[in-house]
Amino acid sequence: MANIAVQRIKREFKEVLKSEETSKNQIKVDLVDENFTELRGEIAGPPDTPYEGGRYQLEIKIPETYPFNPPKVRFITKIWHPNISSVTGAICLDILKDQWAAAMTLRTVLLSLQALLAAAEPDDPQDAVVANQYKQNPEMFKQTATLWSHVYAGAPGSSLDYTRKIDKLCAMGFDKNAVIAALSSKSWDVETATELLLSN
Repeated sequence: MANIAVQRIKREFKEVLKSEETSKNQIKVDLVDENFTELRGEIAGPPDTPYEGGRYQLEIKIPETYPFNPPKVRFITKIWHPNISSVTGAICLDILKDQWAAAMTLRTVLLSLQALLAAAEPDDPQDAVVANQYKQNPEMFKQTATLWSHVYAGAPGSSLDYTRKIDKLCAMGFDKNAVIAALSSKSWDVETATELLLSN
């Protein structure tokens, strides 16, 4: 990796480690490899959102051209959010694409992602199914996002009704992750979720 990128990322890595948000346990970052090309980020789900209490792992890949090009970031932890793919963890956020500026840092990226969890942009979705649910049925979206946070990010509590439906389909021999994805995308209707699972 180019020397400018390494120097810069080392400095930003230290900045995150020393930041106030890090000490409050809101964001953190770890090295995956010694040459600073891949990092592992973590953000806390913001308060008063379905993600509250969850911890979200991020894969951060630093390009050779950093800081002139943005880092490639995706969610490792599964999440139900209009701007994040429920399948791949890909993120739709302008600063990770065309609105990136060389003055931005790892810290701004992590804080922007945390802000995105609190303020979704359903009209610029990464996941059309989630965005549709967010707009058509906000209460179901909230319950679904809370359940995903509970199952995948360690957040407290979720809907008993949804949990029963998951258990029912798991008892039929389906994989739990596949069951959660099917029920979530089929508005928690057991029948259509079962059809989807059988068709895959």
